[in-house]
Amino acid sequence: MAEPNYRMQYYMFLLSKHFRKILLGLFLLILLITSVKTVGPEEEGVVMYVGHYDRTVQPGLNFILPFGIEEMRKIPVQRQLKQEFGFRTASTERTTQYSKADFNDESLMLTGDLNLANVEWVVQYRIVNSYNYLFKVRDAEKALRDMSESAMRKIVGDRTVNEVLTVGRQEVATSMEVLLQRMCDEYENGIRIDQVVLQDVNPPEPVKPSFNAVNQAQQERETLINQAESEYNRIIPRARGEADETIQLAEAYALTRVNVATGEAARFNSLFEEYVKAPEVTKKRLYLETMERLLPKVGEKVIVDERGNNVLPLLNLGQNKTQTQTK
Repeated sequence: MAEPNYRMQYYMFLLSKHFRKILLGLFLLILLITSVKTVGPEEEGVVMYVGHYDRTVQPGLNFILPFGIEEMRKIPVQRQLKQEFGFRTASTERTTQYSKADFNDESLMLTGDLNLANVEWVVQYRIVNSYNYLFKVRDAEKALRDMSESAMRKIVGDRTVNEVLTVGRQEVATSMEVLLQRMCDEYENGIRIDQVVLQDVNPPEPVKPSFNAVNQAQQERETLINQAESEYNRIIPRARGEADETIQLAEAYALTRVNVATGEAARFNSLFEEYVKAPEVTKKRLYLETMERLLPKVGEKVIVDERGNNVLPLLNLGQNKTQTQTK
């Protein structure tokens, strides 16, 4: 015969004696858990009474009616949120790692010149009105994603592929931000767009090599144009300077010749006036001045008297001098 379990009987006795107190304690614990809610410093608490909006509570400890009569949803109104399109960030612990899944269905777009572009972008936003965020639009996150994709397709569809891939990227992002904010205001979803960032824009993979070759050719073309302009800027100014110098020298030479000719003409006129006044005297003076210039240039000079009758002794003077020099 087994011995009675006195310890178990004692526990059952205590349980039956304090059952009401234990039941009351469990009830108070469940009441405390279901009625006290903590709202974080970056959040707002939206309290719904039987499924309908009742009030918005601030960060800290807040009390609501228990047992599902009131329900609270916490909205991160002070935190910047983001949505990624065309890619997904898988991990940011040490280095950023991206998901290898294919998201071409949301990033592959048709441009205005009927070309394809693979556009990846990020929408950074904040929730500024928790009531509108929860009750004005059904599933505001999905609605914002749909609006973002629609707005980007509209912006890209109004531009050429070269604008989207190169010089027009910043304009695309700015136009996208303005259009998306206007759509959010129209739908009253309680969201403010902080920034739209174009993460990467590339041509589709099948045509990427051809597009890169075209880009390389355009870059080489720009390089050759820049080199030609540099050579032009180096040679043309120097040629223009030399041309200006030649023109100035010609003008100076012409001015000199004109001045000399004018001076000689004035001198001739003055001589002519003197000649008219005294022809014999002027003629003799001109003769003497001319002889004064010419005689020093003559090597050997033989001066004879105009009345001399015999010139034979003078004919061999040059021969005698030559023989003397030879000896």
